[in-house]
Amino acid sequence: MKTITKYITLSLLSLFVMAGSAFAQFTSELQYYTYQDQRGLNVFEAPFTTNIDFDGVAFKIGGANTLQFQGLNQSNNGAVPLSGLESNFNLATSNLDLDVALDSGLRMHLRTYLTSRHHTEPYVKSGYFQIDRLDFIKEGFLSEVMDKVRIKIGHMEINYGDTHFRRSDNGSAILNPFVGNYIMDSFSTEVSGELYYFDNGILAMVGLSNGKLNQSTVASSNKTTPNLYGKLGYDKQVNENLRFRLTGSVLTSSESASLYLYSGDRAGSRYYGIFGDSFTSGRFAPDYTVSGRAPGGPISGEMTSFMLNPFIKLQGLELFGVYEAVSGKLATESESRSYDQYGAELLYRFGAEEDFYLGGRFNQVSGELASGDNIDITRFNVGGGWFLTKNILAKVEYVTQQYDGFAANSMYADGEFNGVMMEAVISF
Repeated sequence: MKTITKYITLSLLSLFVMAGSAFAQFTSELQYYTYQDQRGLNVFEAPFTTNIDFDGVAFKIGGANTLQFQGLNQSNNGAVPLSGLESNFNLATSNLDLDVALDSGLRMHLRTYLTSRHHTEPYVKSGYFQIDRLDFIKEGFLSEVMDKVRIKIGHMEINYGDTHFRRSDNGSAILNPFVGNYIMDSFSTEVSGELYYFDNGILAMVGLSNGKLNQSTVASSNKTTPNLYGKLGYDKQVNENLRFRLTGSVLTSSESASLYLYSGDRAGSRYYGIFGDSFTSGRFAPDYTVSGRAPGGPISGEMTSFMLNPFIKLQGLELFGVYEAVSGKLATESESRSYDQYGAELLYRFGAEEDFYLGGRFNQVSGELASGDNIDITRFNVGGGWFLTKNILAKVEYVTQQYDGFAANSMYADGEFNGVMMEAVISF
């Protein structure tokens, strides 16, 4: 059935594109759009200004493909045996993007994972409308307001924190200077709406999502309430050599059978085969809900997350930081438990077009499990990259990750993995 669905989906997409070409043009330039190549580095939210004119309905078809060579080793205290690892290639991952300019300042985006670590068959990751002008109502309608306002609506990647702008999204890995994402990987696709305000460097956003990754209208005894989230920040190109950005984000979920902020990525993590070979290997998600497969059914929970992200770029020197505080509890718990995440990236980009870079990343998560154990997970990445062209990036890194504080009968007790990763990315 999945094979049939795959071919039907791709056939319909092909027919849609061919039919669209009869009345629309193909383009590489879109309004208020983040390029999925070297030009998209450090853009964060899509640009709030544009110098591109709308000249009728236009398609942009893009894609991304990545392949890693992995040479990792793993160990623990031996109470739970771990699989042996060999140095070899991982599964290649691919994306297909479709962006359509429907009117001036009105764009549709659709991303499909063609293949991923967790799903080898194609499936739609997300889609949304981005509204930067209201000319589709009337030319110039509320233009002074829309000079500072943006609206996004869809089943889409929610804009909590800034780490999701620098992460690998399945095949799309050209904006991530390293191979892996953060240990607590804040990323979720939910039915949501976001309202933005941008004025002379000041950024404000408020969003509301339904809190569900997989959509359903079937009633459940385990209620999921909407998630409220927002972002406030300042982003300014101070002068030709210096850019400064600082944002704070918050998300709160008062009741949910499944909290997806740190487990919403269905593509899979980059470090294959380690610690049980789960598609989430190498990551950690706060344990504030219990899966529906648990005896007695799911146990709902609540959670509030806050993330602070400074970013400074001084000529070729680039600093990106993360402080994240998460608190919450299961419905069966009387006291809240918390986790903290710290992260820092220091890069130096050089060459005539900054085609080369070297740098390192520190990442640590600490907190209290539902079992009462106080755990720490620490990762160091050191590496670099080379943009062969603006669409092709080659990366290499050395990574080491350690697990402390886990119970003696846990797979992670005295756990560690380390080794070399190489990744090739094509993105357009």
